[in-house]
Amino acid sequence: MIWPFKKTSTPEGQLYAVYNAIVAQSRQTHFYADWAVPDTVTGRFDMISLHMCVLFRRLRPAPGESKDFAQDLFDLFFKDMDRSLRELGVSDVGVPKKIEKMGNLFYGLLEKVTFSLDSDDQSGLAATINRNVFDEGKPDEAVKLAGYLFEFAAELDKQPLAEIKAGNLKAGAAA
Repeated sequence: MIWPFKKTSTPEGQLYAVYNAIVAQSRQTHFYADWAVPDTVTGRFDMISLHMCVLFRRLRPAPGESKDFAQDLFDLFFKDMDRSLRELGVSDVGVPKKIEKMGNLFYGLLEKVTFSLDSDDQSGLAATINRNVFDEGKPDEAVKLAGYLFEFAAELDKQPLAEIKAGNLKAGAAA
């Protein structure tokens, strides 16, 4: 749930830098033009969600570390989804229901993506992507996207957490 009056513990500029990097990464035309991700509101949400899942996996705190940055980033993500729904004309009554549904979808995806990455199960990730992004219709594109997400996770794993949390997230182009 989004708490609009919650004060974040992370400087806003750092949060926006990381979030904007994830959004930019998820909007690469390659995903939509070459790998057939639907260029729709749902397709874009799926791509942002997949990238956020990989990032949240990287941000898992070590024992004794704070979870504040990841929580603040999650709150920003869903605040942006709330804003986007309102811009699309969803009513004030309808937004909370849609946000709840999006949150449930995201948590399910987060669990499956994290498990697949942690267990080095690229075919499991491809199956999850094919089911969630392509409605079981594009297994070849799902394999490509899963391979890319494994590469993206490896890139993030090389980056120091302090750099990511400082707003210096680096991500390469999808190939």
